[in-house]
Amino acid sequence: MAGREFFTVQSVSQALAGFRPARRTGVEKVPREAALGRVPASPVLSSSALPGFARSTVDGYAVRAADTYGASDSLPAYLDQAGAVRMGSVPPAADTAVRPGTAVQIPTGAAVPTDADAVVMIEYTQVTMPGLIEVTRPVAVGEGVVRADEDVAVGAEIAPAGRPLRAQDLGMLAAVGVTHVPVCARPRVAIVSTGDEVVPPETARLDPGQVRDATASALAAMVTEAGGEPSPRGIVADDAEALAKTLRAAVEECDMVVVSAGSSVGARDETAAAVESLGAPGIYCHGLAIKPGKPTLLAECDGVPVIGLPGNPLSALVVFRMVGLPVLRSVAGITVTPPEPATTATLTRAVASAAGRLDVVQVQVDNGPERTATPLFGFSALLSLLTSADGYVVIPEAATGLDAGSTVTVTLYR
Repeated sequence: MAGREFFTVQSVSQALAGFRPARRTGVEKVPREAALGRVPASPVLSSSALPGFARSTVDGYAVRAADTYGASDSLPAYLDQAGAVRMGSVPPAADTAVRPGTAVQIPTGAAVPTDADAVVMIEYTQVTMPGLIEVTRPVAVGEGVVRADEDVAVGAEIAPAGRPLRAQDLGMLAAVGVTHVPVCARPRVAIVSTGDEVVPPETARLDPGQVRDATASALAAMVTEAGGEPSPRGIVADDAEALAKTLRAAVEECDMVVVSAGSSVGARDETAAAVESLGAPGIYCHGLAIKPGKPTLLAECDGVPVIGLPGNPLSALVVFRMVGLPVLRSVAGITVTPPEPATTATLTRAVASAAGRLDVVQVQVDNGPERTATPLFGFSALLSLLTSADGYVVIPEAATGLDAGSTVTVTLYR
């Protein structure tokens, strides 16, 4: 890991590139039905072919392609019907073998009988008399047929390591007979709130200056949504010894630690000192060029990533989304990140920024004749900015702002 920096500002891109904690979770085997969203620890390979047999893609007649060459409306080919294939069964070859000059009736999805190498669609056939089929269009070898391993070959990779399993992946696993999948264990994420003024959300009556802990609940939900297991550690007063004790236990028991509040450089800032006492290599950086969320701390303690978030809920949640979630995915073994839902829109108002800083702007989207995105402005303590927003727009570090009328990409909240 790069050298440590105390109370200096790094760009978000620098931090994400350089902050690479070694922590990874273990491996466990889970039933296929419980594997949605889980991360394969290694590539899942197919032990069987799909469909596993030559299968018809159309209703019609299984034939030898050579018997149809030259067939047309004016000069049809005539074939003797040698039987019929039923869905879900493969009749004895002697009953449905396609010999020269014969055809076997077959439905879509059924197994193509022995010696047939094509299927002619029923639209190009006609029964002229019992047992005699007229064919008015030629077919090529392989036409109307899916090969036994055309969908999946034996040994083919059907789910890559590092990509969370989707519904369609579970369908593929079922199709090839996979019942259990080795996956990365869900990372346990300790969530620590700090501050004498912070009280539990269930507190009925607040004294002047007190605030309910909104950040921890939102962080826990984001961790769960990202595939982790939140491990709430309660609220720690502004006491260096108590905070260090809580963080030490969290580092020993969890795969990642998130601390909200206490990371601003100030008289009562105990977070940096407590984190630095936990283990090597310690603090990576204290300060990110991001708005909102500048007073952010990144550290690695005995391989476990520790993230100190700003005290304001909006700032904390924005930073965790932009920086914390990528770290969490790394710990969880995710190497292929599913794309976030997004849309393009026209910005209704100009937004100023500063070169070298990443700005995350909350917006409301109006899906009118021309989709628009209206920036929401306010102090970083206003949680209502997040609850009112449909998504956010990122102003890159190299930009100095966005003009009204610009086409922007809005990352949508789920």
